[in-house]
Amino acid sequence: MKQEDDPKTRETLVYTARSVTIAALLILVCSMILWSTACLPDANRGALASVKNIEMPESKVNQKNIWSAPEESSIPGGENGDLIRYGKELISHTSKYFGPEGSVARISNGMNCQNCHLSAGTKLFANNYAVFYAAYPKKAVRSGLMEQPVDRIEACFSRSLNGRIPDKSSREIKAMLAYLQWVGSEYKKGQEIFGTATEKLKYLDRAADPAKGLLLYNQHCTSCHGKQGEGLLAQDKKTYLYPPLWGEHSYNTGAGMYRLSNFAGFVKNNMPFGISYESPVLTDEACWDLAAYVNSRPRPHKDPKGDYPDLKTKPIDAPFGPYADEFSEQQHKYGPFGPIAKSKNH
Repeated sequence: MKQEDDPKTRETLVYTARSVTIAALLILVCSMILWSTACLPDANRGALASVKNIEMPESKVNQKNIWSAPEESSIPGGENGDLIRYGKELISHTSKYFGPEGSVARISNGMNCQNCHLSAGTKLFANNYAVFYAAYPKKAVRSGLMEQPVDRIEACFSRSLNGRIPDKSSREIKAMLAYLQWVGSEYKKGQEIFGTATEKLKYLDRAADPAKGLLLYNQHCTSCHGKQGEGLLAQDKKTYLYPPLWGEHSYNTGAGMYRLSNFAGFVKNNMPFGISYESPVLTDEACWDLAAYVNSRPRPHKDPKGDYPDLKTKPIDAPFGPYADEFSEQQHKYGPFGPIAKSKNH
């Protein structure tokens, strides 16, 4: 009897043929998927990425006009270039010049502008300065007044830096303005820009929870910001390597970071330090709870009197009354924000 007539041999040959056929089909299918993925529009490719557990929030799909700061090599020479470079230095190491041991004046809490505007205001979704200079003059919602860029700098000094602005005619203020103008020099007013300010996270269907935030803080934040939120001083003891998140050297209750939506959005795309919007670590829910915990801790108080003279334009999460609705101050601070937003839209 021939070998191929043997029942066992025939069974082996059939099994081998089927295996080869299945393998070929699998290779063909995988090739088709890879080819079609490469040809997909951005939105669909983003959807596929989410299937692979690569976080790609809907708000970040169809990215257009992704902003990037101009190259430092484009800073001009001469006096104007020196002013721009000095402005960057002041924003990067504000405390060195204006902190408790400042060389120019001792008028701030020790934080640096780039603690909230990362990489001297050049990082996406980290309060960058892409559209800052071009936005002025404008009527500010918080003050109700027509403001210039220097007025916004003053607000940062009095709120985030819990101090006071240097002389507005000083070389330091001129330098900061020169830098801010240069950083946004490639932006055209009215242009659609991706990655400004911070991401606006979806509201939770509950109040943000400081107790849950404490657990998250102990897990993710203490190595840089300390168990008591005290931050970590640099070797020179004049500036912070990692900023304090509460206490006397942190931002006060009038700062933008004291609003949960701003803090949570900032954390989502920047914390733990070193991540970006392309590689988030924490969930939206975790970011809201972390924001609730940090902003439940003691910090300097700033009298909110005079803020938001038009109550109808007051942000939903502004933590101090009065309000144009009947929701409590507690709910305006911690949420749930959905019912407030719904009533405002009506």
